[in-house]
Amino acid sequence: MPSERFRTIGVLGRVEKQAVIESVYVLITFLRERKARIILESDVAAVLKCTECEVRPMADIGGHCDLVIVVGGDGSLLAAARTLSKFDVPVLGINRGRLGFLTDVRPEDIEQQVGEVLNGKYLSDSRFLLEAEVERDGKVVASADALNDVVFKSGRSARMIEFELWVDGKFAYSQHSDGLIVSTPTGSTAYAMSGGGPIMYPNLDAMVLVPMFPHTLSSRPLVLDSRSELRLVVLDCHPQISCDGQVHMNLHPGDEIYINKKPHRLKLIHPMDHDFYATCRDKLGWGGRLAEE
Repeated sequence: MPSERFRTIGVLGRVEKQAVIESVYVLITFLRERKARIILESDVAAVLKCTECEVRPMADIGGHCDLVIVVGGDGSLLAAARTLSKFDVPVLGINRGRLGFLTDVRPEDIEQQVGEVLNGKYLSDSRFLLEAEVERDGKVVASADALNDVVFKSGRSARMIEFELWVDGKFAYSQHSDGLIVSTPTGSTAYAMSGGGPIMYPNLDAMVLVPMFPHTLSSRPLVLDSRSELRLVVLDCHPQISCDGQVHMNLHPGDEIYINKKPHRLKLIHPMDHDFYATCRDKLGWGGRLAEE
């Protein structure tokens, strides 16, 4: 039987991949054996052709579950996080992708590790998200959320862009560059790391700004309090804002972009053997111990 805490479990994932479908079948079979109430996200149910299953769309599945399990890569969890965070529902990821910083249950260990979670044996943490709003002529014309990062970039053109950065109402700098990455600690091991930014422990209450190929030798990553309000002012060309690399908003000269910490947080569930440093060693090629004690 499932624990009192996790009796109704939502299942979602990017079922375009056969590997994801296989893991979803294993997961559903196991949850049925545990007598859990299962709710499938609409796309998952359509692919499985499950006529007797309880089905909910992504937009509200989090409001009907005690736990949501995402099957896929980190990108799948990023896409789900922007919706699930507002429901305050814990999320567990089964990794069928490449990296697995967020989806850390191994496919071969679904029964064991999901079973331990249902038995109350798990680790948990919470991650904050960023929200970005685009203002044009004093009106909000677009908005989106991000768990990893908000990226201000040149879009399709290869030219550099010029912009101003303001932090908490104070002018910080103007810059001529390919753009700016605004990353949470969760996203610090993603695009921001590739751009030369620092790796941040996931529970830090901070964000990092990483310039993208700035036309200066003095520009460096800048770590700020997560409660800081950022304002970017577009000075030329038609750049773009990207949230988690999945949501894109086009900009015009004169647009202002406000980036803030969202009030909702994402609750993540991990297996008991979860270790951030071990994940870094495995995924980023960090060196192991030189000698055993």
